Amino acid sequence: MPRIHFQQQLADLKDKLLAMAALAQQALDSAVDAYQHRDAGLCQYVRENETAINTAHREVDELAYDLLAMEQPMAVDLRFILAVIKINGDLERIGDQAMSIVYRCLDLIDEKPANLPVDIGTMGDYAGMMIRSSIQALIEGDAQVAEAVMEMDDEIDRMNRVAQSDLTRVIQDRSSVTRQALQAIIVCRNLERIADHATNIAADVIFWIRGADVRHQLTAAEAE
Repeated sequence: MPRIHFQQQLADLKDKLLAMAALAQQALDSAVDAYQHRDAGLCQYVRENETAINTAHREVDELAYDLLAMEQPMAVDLRFILAVIKINGDLERIGDQAMSIVYRCLDLIDEKPANLPVDIGTMGDYAGMMIRSSIQALIEGDAQVAEAVMEMDDEIDRMNRVAQSDLTRVIQDRSSVTRQALQAIIVCRNLERIADHATNIAADVIFWIRGADVRHQLTAAEAE
């Protein structure tokens, strides 16, 4: 019976984390829509959603730490709980990045969007796809899906580099839209960082399934 109860608690922990992931995904999608359409109502929605994310973040952490303290899990169950704690942190930071996009939107709320050489919508969709795929890997316990997410990170890094370069040229050539271009640069960085958090989630799924710290391996490879 104690073992069955523990497995139910693990299932509850996973469900709470998935609810947290849904909030983070909604925050990203709504923030990008708000920025593209200068929508104050969506900005307010993301603000309210951020409060829910912070509450969920605390609840998941509390349950995870209680399980560590009370059940003293071993092997794969221990790795799962540790992965949940790290994934929970990345999801909370996705909410923070979404709020940063909202602040950029509010700063420009009364300005007609300028024609800038960047596709924020496509970058947002790509980052969102990475989040959904990393959570799919978690739900299905599929390390191959998680590996595919990690490989996707190079593309959004490329998108961000191109955007930074193109928008910097706009600032140099079109002073009338400098503020909008600067805000777009920040939004692109936010989206690239959101994709980094999705990559971290994928790495933690692999850690849970295989016991391999691939995040550390990636850091070493990038340093070479």
